[in-house]
Amino acid sequence: MSYKIENKLCLIVYLLLTDQGTLEGEIILEKHSISTITLAGFQWMFFMFANTVVIPLSIGTVLQLSQQEISVAIQYSFIVTGVACILQSLIGHRYSLMEGQAGLWWAIILSISTSSLAIGMELSVIGGSLAAGIILSGFITTLIGVLGLGDQLKKIFNQVVMSVVLFLLSSQLIFVFLQGMIGLYDGDEIILPLAGLSVVIALFVGWLQLNFKGLISNFSILIGIIVGWIGYSFLFETEQLTLSTFQGISYFPWGTPSWEVGIIVTCIIAGLINTTNTIVSLKEAEQLYHTNTTKQQYKRSFILSGFFTSISGIIGLVPYAPYISSIGFLQSTKILERSAIILGGFFFMLLGFVPLFSALFSTLPISVGCAVLLVAYFPLFRSAMRNLEGIHFNAKTNFRIAVPVLLGLAIMNLPAEVFNSFPHTVRPLISNGLLMGILISIVLEHTVNWSKYEDREDAAGTDSRVGKSRDL
Repeated sequence: MSYKIENKLCLIVYLLLTDQGTLEGEIILEKHSISTITLAGFQWMFFMFANTVVIPLSIGTVLQLSQQEISVAIQYSFIVTGVACILQSLIGHRYSLMEGQAGLWWAIILSISTSSLAIGMELSVIGGSLAAGIILSGFITTLIGVLGLGDQLKKIFNQVVMSVVLFLLSSQLIFVFLQGMIGLYDGDEIILPLAGLSVVIALFVGWLQLNFKGLISNFSILIGIIVGWIGYSFLFETEQLTLSTFQGISYFPWGTPSWEVGIIVTCIIAGLINTTNTIVSLKEAEQLYHTNTTKQQYKRSFILSGFFTSISGIIGLVPYAPYISSIGFLQSTKILERSAIILGGFFFMLLGFVPLFSALFSTLPISVGCAVLLVAYFPLFRSAMRNLEGIHFNAKTNFRIAVPVLLGLAIMNLPAEVFNSFPHTVRPLISNGLLMGILISIVLEHTVNWSKYEDREDAAGTDSRVGKSRDL
């Protein structure tokens, strides 16, 4: 009896790791060799690293954390991100999507911190209120999953809203990556030699993707990181390896939970809008996997994202969500098996536990990672346009996409100082172009009957064409 049970368990593990068999309507994917999957796992690890390492560094700098606290935050980020990716792939949504520290949350936390410091609020109050707001937001996200409210959220975030999310998110991320490529993380001026190398790396990765097929195209991101890192080491001075040991868990490094109402309310709003990451990512994954995401997959995904978000508030990390950019990464690599991201998550987790690994990969130049990610994120724009397929636009209905996107981009490009006239309780929300663009889109989609204007315009166009034909 025990022999049969053991065989069944081995079969289940094998099916999970090799993506064979179906579950809840999934299709059987094209299989790659073990060596290809292993290389893809390393590429996922680099993708996770490039998307993660800058976040705790920037947050730690703004919140004036010590070097030791920042180092611990980086180790936590590696470990928690690796675990989150593995669990989401195995028991959550079960797609090859990175579960990481959300870019929307990253921008919100930086905005809240800088604006609150400007009005003289104490760091302990800022950090403590952020921690409390993030924990509450995580609980709400988990509740959304438990109650199965994913369908209601999908109605709110329809295909036009999702396109707005993708347009604005891709714009914001490209801006962040461009800053890293040209050296603006380290100063106020463009560093020409660094910018030149970054452009060469980006062009090289794009050339590999456009002109090669198979393994070279699939691993263009990994090749770009390796070649770029080597090139950087020849041209610039590299950081010295500094080994540190894993310090164990420390609680509330940002500050003991506080109750600054404005910050907490903004965090809750940001958490609700951040659920678009799950909805958009899973919706886009359906296109790649040629399948439909079930209600149970949405529930499990929200529950896990909410759990890791609450954990983030406790240990001082940016909250978690599926990465929409994973879609662009998968489109670039064309390797969809979950076994690759499971291996990548495991490798990434090891970086946090093994001091030598974390020290080595923490020396990866930010400019190299940003140059490679710039190319990997371009397909997000295609996804945004694809969401609009089937929707008829005319001179009037064009407003439903133009207003939120263009106003969101305009707010993104306004200097932070111009919002100082707003109360500090609403300043973090008002000054964030991504959040405001999404909110405007939601309001327009659910307060305006766009089909009415579409019908009128079509009728007017028909009458005009008929009149012209009569004149002839």
